[in-house]
Amino acid sequence: MAIIQSFLDTLAQLAQESGFAGFFADGGWKNIIMILISFVFMYLAVAKGFEPLLLLPISFGMLLTNLPFAEMYHPEFWNYVDDFKEDAGTVNDHYIDYQRILEHGGLLDILYMGVKLQIYPPLIFLGIGAMTDFGPLIASPKSFLLGAAAQGGIFFTFVGAAILNMSAADCASIAIIGGADGPTSIYVSSKLLTTNSANSVGTIALAAYTYMALVPIIQPPIMKALTTKKERSVVMGQLRPVSRLEKLIFPVLVTLIIALMIPSAAPLVGMLMFGNLLKESGCCDRLVKTAQNELMNIITIFLGVTVGATTQADKVISLDFGKVMLLGVVAFSLGTACGILLGKLMYVVSGGKINPLIGSAGVSAVPMAARISQKVGQEEVPTNYLLMHAMGPNVAGVIGSAVAAGVLLAIVK
Repeated sequence: MAIIQSFLDTLAQLAQESGFAGFFADGGWKNIIMILISFVFMYLAVAKGFEPLLLLPISFGMLLTNLPFAEMYHPEFWNYVDDFKEDAGTVNDHYIDYQRILEHGGLLDILYMGVKLQIYPPLIFLGIGAMTDFGPLIASPKSFLLGAAAQGGIFFTFVGAAILNMSAADCASIAIIGGADGPTSIYVSSKLLTTNSANSVGTIALAAYTYMALVPIIQPPIMKALTTKKERSVVMGQLRPVSRLEKLIFPVLVTLIIALMIPSAAPLVGMLMFGNLLKESGCCDRLVKTAQNELMNIITIFLGVTVGATTQADKVISLDFGKVMLLGVVAFSLGTACGILLGKLMYVVSGGKINPLIGSAGVSAVPMAARISQKVGQEEVPTNYLLMHAMGPNVAGVIGSAVAAGVLLAIVK
């Protein structure tokens, strides 16, 4: 009998410590909802092709972090610790106890250090730079203006979120969604948000990648509402050829100018331009291939899964996440509108030689936004090829979003 009782007690203990028991604990229903939400995002990534390279890892990270008792991610480990020190004066230093994370953290805690230490997003930018051709931008420098204008949605939303009495960190993290650049959104939110914040890196990333995937749905109505048929029908001339020397000077010059003007933008812009310099040098094929493929793929997996790990139930099943989604689409829509409106101004100034549609590509959704400019233009004139003209503002938007991130960090920090 004693053996049977011991066996039954063991079974009871195993049942109590199982993840199934966690679903019946206080708040366990939220975990169930989050797991179901992760299934929805997996479906959107696989069946609908919504940014699958990052949305699928994010959704699986969401699944892992919401499994009861899995102990793969500990949000409490990422709270800032106050350390009272006496040096030349009395200071109160705030830091994250990384030693504790290394000793007691789960797998996702360890990998998330690459997000919190701002390692993954700049490396993603390195890969993006190695895949980007800045030729259209160099051939038409006025595209810089369109890329800059499209960042207007970021700053308008920052002000709007502040009016709604959100914290400065939340304002900046939500506003950067308007740049339509996932790694930049993760970079800003990881520097500013803590586990005590109303939002998390994961919720910001979910909103950013959702709206990036919805570019073909969100942008065309705005483009058509703000332009006339005559403006959409403008056929632009061919871009001039760009020399190899120009392409070599460009990344070095951009790095110098932006890093000196806005030092906080240097990590993103610097790695973006370094990747591009490797590509344009013509003598680093092995490094370029690694940056474009192996490194980019590895970092994308780590970034997606660990960002998904921060999407705990209390962050997603809340009014605050609803505000993130609402303000995110406002930021993205305003960015698109600002680019188009400057495009309309340039249309007038140029005497009708610039198609305002290319202004919508100033957001940093490369190359999808440029393709949408091409598609909407061809609805009016089937032989109109705006893609290369739109790629100028599009790649300018990548630089612009990184600069906007640096400005926000300088303001908030």
